[in-house]
Amino acid sequence: MLEAHGDRRVDAYYWLREKQNPEVIGYLEAENAYTDGVMAGVADLQEKLYHEIIGRVQETDTSAPTLYKGWWTYTRTVEGLDYEIYCRRRGSMDAPEEVILDANELARGHDYFELGYVERSPDENLVAYAADVNGAELHELRFRDLTTGRDLDDVVHGVYYGAAWAADSGTFFYVRPDAAMRPYQVWRHRLGTAAADDVLVLQEDDEHFELNVEPSKSERYIFITSSSQVTSECRFLRSDESGREPELMEPRREGIEYSVDHQEDRFLILTNDGAINFRLMAAPVSGAGRNSWTDVVAERPGVRLNFTDVHKGHIVLGQRSDGLQRLEVMDSATGKLHMVEQPDAAYTAFPGASPDYDSRVMRFFYTSLTAPWSAVDYDMDTRERTIVKEQPVRGGYNRDDYATERIWATASDGVRVPTSLVYRRDLHRNSSPLLLYGYGAYEHSNDPMFDPARLSLLDRGFVFAVAHVRGGGEMGREWYDNGKLLHKRNTFDDFIACAEQLVAEGYTVPARLAIRGRSAGGLLIGAVLNQRPDLFACAVAQVPFVDALTTMLDDKLPLTVNEYDEWGNPAQPEFYRYIKGYSPYDNVRPADYPSLLVTGGLNDPRVSYWEPAKWVARLRATGRGERPIILKTQMGAGHMGPSGRYESWREEAFVMAFVISQLGLDGRDGSGVL
Repeated sequence: MLEAHGDRRVDAYYWLREKQNPEVIGYLEAENAYTDGVMAGVADLQEKLYHEIIGRVQETDTSAPTLYKGWWTYTRTVEGLDYEIYCRRRGSMDAPEEVILDANELARGHDYFELGYVERSPDENLVAYAADVNGAELHELRFRDLTTGRDLDDVVHGVYYGAAWAADSGTFFYVRPDAAMRPYQVWRHRLGTAAADDVLVLQEDDEHFELNVEPSKSERYIFITSSSQVTSECRFLRSDESGREPELMEPRREGIEYSVDHQEDRFLILTNDGAINFRLMAAPVSGAGRNSWTDVVAERPGVRLNFTDVHKGHIVLGQRSDGLQRLEVMDSATGKLHMVEQPDAAYTAFPGASPDYDSRVMRFFYTSLTAPWSAVDYDMDTRERTIVKEQPVRGGYNRDDYATERIWATASDGVRVPTSLVYRRDLHRNSSPLLLYGYGAYEHSNDPMFDPARLSLLDRGFVFAVAHVRGGGEMGREWYDNGKLLHKRNTFDDFIACAEQLVAEGYTVPARLAIRGRSAGGLLIGAVLNQRPDLFACAVAQVPFVDALTTMLDDKLPLTVNEYDEWGNPAQPEFYRYIKGYSPYDNVRPADYPSLLVTGGLNDPRVSYWEPAKWVARLRATGRGERPIILKTQMGAGHMGPSGRYESWREEAFVMAFVISQLGLDGRDGSGVL
């Protein structure tokens, strides 16, 4: 029995939280066995899809190389191996290859492996790397001497994301999380000393805030940022004075966010102070407080500035306008801005590996729903663009065989909501099978991006669609603000409106409409299923945040307190009632739910495994439908799912096989082959 504000809730499956209880592990393993049984009938289809995915991937491949400090650096993959190999060549790509790190070697003996970061030292003689071997996102930090290829004796355990080298290449800053997995401390380690002697640089005691540490692109400064969902403040210190106390730039003020980078004699500050969609300001390094900030790029109607990429003579602005992620370049000497022109009407572009602060060439990544990822070098003076690398797609992919478009739905409150679509150009639209994806939280945008695995659906006559619902950032800061806290239900209403519009325009029918979401997107899936189970035939919810009310009431769980700015604090009656009104687990009802595949990760620190497990149990006990509801828990992984690329492709084939089979399709592709 759970009680708050005089309200009592009976939770018959609360016991599934007991991770150390053998009965819980047995329960999850039994669920996995049941899922295997349900999916046994489409085992051949799963295998076919898996080999289709592999057949499109250049398994042995090399990333676009980057020249910095005389070294060409890149990663490469090898057929049959799961992980990337980090490499470099001195002066020329024709020089002998040196392996910086081979993640396949590091992963040996582990069922799960993920690198949190790989950071080369300023003198290019060392690399710091953080490894997670169970999906819990607690890393072991090590340092490798690149002249010998051997790790130093220095080892630091329990490290989170965020890192910065000092200028001396002997001092390293890292972040630790607390028991609730909130990154709250920045530490300083000197090579050759014991981790027990490391120095605590800063601790954030306010549970609403998280810490991060990173270097400026110029490598002259180190920035430590403390941020909640809606407020931030930054401290800085010179990287050649790493032993000094970091200096506070501007104290936090509720609702004011700012991020900082360095350019010559000034700091550049991206902030919403006086600008709801953010503006770019500057302050002298000699006096960086708020009273010295001046406008560099003022706020503009309909333009949301969301990041900067700073070079010595240029500033690259990431900006969102007309629902697209675009790049804009400013000449620092003249202050003139120009847009980086792109070949597609709908696309995504953002800066990539451009480590050279002094360069006038910016590297960016470009993609669309039909354009494979490409790395592009862009001369910011001449505006010349050079495609350095395009993602190879094996099997004769021709982007002209596919069409993309954007349609608009009208939500219940009159707001127009966009949906992006992609399908085969020769598709005869006649109630086609359709997979609709959604997220809608944290101002995260679901931009149009290419995925070669998706071709297996498109070539079977599917339409793939992305609903750009409120709570995301596609249409500016207001779009986010109107999809969180006491406006969260707009996210679900928008998604339903998009689905209804797709049916109204003849793209699909409810009997052939599948939906999919992950994490906060899984909450979206759960909420819309409770509202409109009749509208969908099949749903996939991966690591879904579905037990929202109980989780947000438990401030001892990871991420809870600093999530109050996103979902609200149910210790307050108004938020309690509102969250209870949409929390998927709390609103399961006797309805004919569609087929449902739910996934979880036993070591997940973001959405605890018991949320999907409890939800599936209640759906089966309460729902009155006969379609399968299955749970697949990764017993050795976390929030991100399987770590190796081959297992990730197998998981994708598993999901697609479920969707295809549950929509009543035989799984044959356009050539008629199963």
